[in-house]
Amino acid sequence: MNRRGRGERAAGGHAREDSYEDDSYDHDENTADDRETLRTRRERAREAGGGPRRLTAATAGRVALRHIADLTGKDVEGVTLVKPAGDGWTVEVEVVEDHRIPSSGDTLGIYAADLDSEGDLVSYRRVRTYKRARGDTGGVY
Repeated sequence: MNRRGRGERAAGGHAREDSYEDDSYDHDENTADDRETLRTRRERAREAGGGPRRLTAATAGRVALRHIADLTGKDVEGVTLVKPAGDGWTVEVEVVEDHRIPSSGDTLGIYAADLDSEGDLVSYRRVRTYKRARGDTGGVY
């Protein structure tokens, strides 16, 4: 699988038009970090004698982003929604479904991931697709 995140160079060494250096995503490095973070939280909760600690919205977003990237094998753009759902979280992630030149022709998709209170993926689904140039006209469901 060849995944290019934001801030990485396209073939020929040219930066992609829509790249942002401070927004780059290193899939392999961040996945291991997030798993370690979740493990550490669980261990601290057990040692404290309580149940598992609830994830923060930021951590839920990062974890869902990794799950969607792993499962789809596609380039992820970012998290567009994080909201509490029962004992867990629902997170929406924007994914590049189809790259085009120019990038304004890219097809993007929004995937919704449901996480439990420990950050484990319960379910995911593609909610909608749209062209980058037209923007996402969908709303919070």
